[in-house]
Amino acid sequence: MWIGVDAHKRIHQAVALGGDGELSERTIDNTPVGWASLLTWAQQWPERLWAVEGSGSLGRGVAQFLAEHGQRVHEVSPKWTAQRRRTQRKPGKSDRLDALAVARLLREEATSLPLVLPDEDDVASLQLWSRLREDVVADMTRVRNRLHALLLLCDPTYKTHIPDLTTRTGIRACQAYTAPGQGVLARHREQAVRQVAAQLTLLADQEQQLHRQLEGAVARRFAPLQAIPGLGPLTAAALVAELGAPRPGLGESQLAALAGVAPLEASSAGGVRYRLNRQGNRRLNRLFHQITLTQQRIYPPAEGYLASETARSYTPRSAACAQTAPGSFRLATVASLLEPYTRCRPSGCLITP
Repeated sequence: MWIGVDAHKRIHQAVALGGDGELSERTIDNTPVGWASLLTWAQQWPERLWAVEGSGSLGRGVAQFLAEHGQRVHEVSPKWTAQRRRTQRKPGKSDRLDALAVARLLREEATSLPLVLPDEDDVASLQLWSRLREDVVADMTRVRNRLHALLLLCDPTYKTHIPDLTTRTGIRACQAYTAPGQGVLARHREQAVRQVAAQLTLLADQEQQLHRQLEGAVARRFAPLQAIPGLGPLTAAALVAELGAPRPGLGESQLAALAGVAPLEASSAGGVRYRLNRQGNRRLNRLFHQITLTQQRIYPPAEGYLASETARSYTPRSAACAQTAPGSFRLATVASLLEPYTRCRPSGCLITP
């Protein structure tokens, strides 16, 4: 029995699909009680597979509940559901049709769909802290830009006597800032600068605390990743946040495809060529890009690769983009990451090549 779940904020729609077609459907509330009733309903079939659309977002609760209760659960992207729905003979859009599309995709491609594994506390905590830090850093950038705009209103030459706003010294100077002029407007702008600087101080304290937590978590569980040149504790934490714990079946080709660094063939008329892959997890793709850029500066094999590609009449930018070609240094970075990553798995659980 293949059961597809279309996840939403308040309710989930499930459809059970047998070998002869659709058998049953169920609508539940997105609550622990609703998840339990869904499992009870499905237990009428002794053999069952599950697929949850958006198991990392709206469907995370039900997917984790099922995985923790020993069910085999697969992840289905909403994009795959939409593509499958467009290929149906009868067009339409509803929760039932979406759940049916998920179930049909599961029936046809279960062996290639990613598995949903129960969360490990340390991995889930690291994922939470890493993504929260990204949000805090983005907020710091917005608040710093606001502070810069306010200071320009007060004094266009403020940079000559106030340190850089990215430093603690510069933020403290803004908290005690005195605007030039004697009017009421000058005092109001001065007050606004101090208030925004106080917000920036609070965000900087939060970022520093999260930074320390991530460093400690990586050192305790994922220290082997830091042996890779160009990969620091924050990048290691971000990689684990996107990949989760090492799991069976994750090899070099799967990791490269997941990150969107595996090139896509675009051959025609007898010629063989490849193009950049714009698909995959874009956060993971960005992390690989950051690693390779750092390695180009500090890692001799990467420096040599870039020099050889540039010598072949490539510009430095084109040579960097060529790292997505088969056999390139960027794909070698994927392979170099995989072995330390799998060693981060608790003893007794080995990855299957």
